[in-house]
Amino acid sequence: MKKNKQTMISIIALAALFSSCSKESVTGVIGSKPTASFTTEQVNNAINTYLSTSTTAGAFNWQWQNESDPKVNGVDSFRTYYAEAGDYRVKLLALTNGGYDTTSQVIHVAQDDSTVFIPGFDSSIMYLTDPDYNVLFAKKKIQWKVADNTLETIKIDASASYQAMDGFGFTLTGGSAQLLMKMDATTRQNVLQLLFATTGNNIGISYLRVSIGASDLNDHAFTYDDLSTGAIDASLSKFNLGPDSSTIVPLLKEILAINPNIPILGSPWSAPAWMKDNNSLKAGSLKNDYMDTYANYFVKYIQTMKNLGINIAAITPQNEPMNGNNNPSMVMTSDQQASFVKVLGAKFKANSITSKIIVWDHNADDAAYPIAILNDANAAQFVDGSAFHLYAGNISALSDVHNQFPNKNLYFTEQWVGAPSNLKGDLGWHVENLIIGAPRNWSKNVLEWNLASDPNLMPHTDGGCSNCLGALTVNGNSYTINTSYYIIAAASKFVRPGSVRVSSNMISGVPNVAFKTPDNHIVSIYLNNTGDKKAFNIQYNGKTMQYVLNSGAVATFVWKQ
Repeated sequence: MKKNKQTMISIIALAALFSSCSKESVTGVIGSKPTASFTTEQVNNAINTYLSTSTTAGAFNWQWQNESDPKVNGVDSFRTYYAEAGDYRVKLLALTNGGYDTTSQVIHVAQDDSTVFIPGFDSSIMYLTDPDYNVLFAKKKIQWKVADNTLETIKIDASASYQAMDGFGFTLTGGSAQLLMKMDATTRQNVLQLLFATTGNNIGISYLRVSIGASDLNDHAFTYDDLSTGAIDASLSKFNLGPDSSTIVPLLKEILAINPNIPILGSPWSAPAWMKDNNSLKAGSLKNDYMDTYANYFVKYIQTMKNLGINIAAITPQNEPMNGNNNPSMVMTSDQQASFVKVLGAKFKANSITSKIIVWDHNADDAAYPIAILNDANAAQFVDGSAFHLYAGNISALSDVHNQFPNKNLYFTEQWVGAPSNLKGDLGWHVENLIIGAPRNWSKNVLEWNLASDPNLMPHTDGGCSNCLGALTVNGNSYTINTSYYIIAAASKFVRPGSVRVSSNMISGVPNVAFKTPDNHIVSIYLNNTGDKKAFNIQYNGKTMQYVLNSGAVATFVWKQ
């Protein structure tokens, strides 16, 4: 039997005496691998129990040994066989209370001498995204096994804990909401279930960011109090949610019906033009004379949304405050933001508003900006923490801020995927730096950028992002799933709000992060960032499992503590 580029794996099957013969078969296709038809047959005394295969391509030779095989944990172990690498679906038959009980499993056969396990009595689950094999957030099952090897070991220690997580998600841009609201109600509800529910294959998005007024991914720039040139509305009597009343608001209500507790972060791209020194929604800065009025604008926004049944859990004073090139945009220096936070915090306190104030909301190359605000005690008293993007800098900047201000929180609030996207490359970079890197550097959340775009990467403002790829591409009532969906899914489905990051060591080629969930599960996420497959061990509570992860693949393991 040839062993070149083939793997020996073992299946533990239950066997017992019975008086009849039975067959079951199931066919499956995973990625580009050939279709394989697997049939199990069990006959008298289980002596000739075997698994046979036929394929449309490739050489497969699957063979059971007889009853002389040794027992594993008291269960007859029928060992196999060699096969090409790939994912295959098999149906095992076991005698239960005098009759057949069938279970269908997907097994992954790795190349060369890798070991893969079929679940037995002490099983865990794993979700895998493996771009090279077109495995896209697919559920697998694994079984702990003592690994007797010299491979590097990732040791998970739940007794050493760090920050609690608030969630993983996206920015629900005005353009995203516009596209989703154009779907018919049934289709939209199915899409929202896929995104926000946790049952079945749904991914459980658990944190949202929205723009206060337009972002650059609206079809035009606007705020909630736009006036004709030269007009002023100091009392904010003309404040209204404008286009968001028919897009963002109803969509948020549908999302809240699925997840009533999802945190929502609000961020403005610009103050109303009449409050700014250039009378424009692009660039310019807030006039000092309008700090009080602009603080009231935030108060009015939060109160208006609350009256509509939507709680704004937190705000940032300004999206990307050092970027005046976007449309809309507004420049706000650290001194200006510190001054504004003092006014805003006092307004929140006077109006019994509990929404968190989170500063910065820009790149990791300038940790000095939030540090300057946090060094101002009069401003810092109102500040919950700092938010970051990673279009420049290193994710370790979050730890730099944490080390100076350990009592202030860290957040990761935006990162785009550029069209057309390379799934393997983008998945790897975002998982390593954000899903793994941000929590390991104290972030309480991870947000990708826009939730949805159309096939032409619209809508966006004139001068807004023209190649920002949504998690979904929405075209009328149809949609396709894109890279950032799989990035967030790797964490959001199982690392639920309130999960606590726990200790796990780093090894070469496999960045990782681990969490303990509120329902006492351990969730750990792994990426193979090397150019070849990588074998390694995972150790927890004295149990060690060997696993092989293909190049660029991301695995999320879940087991009961």
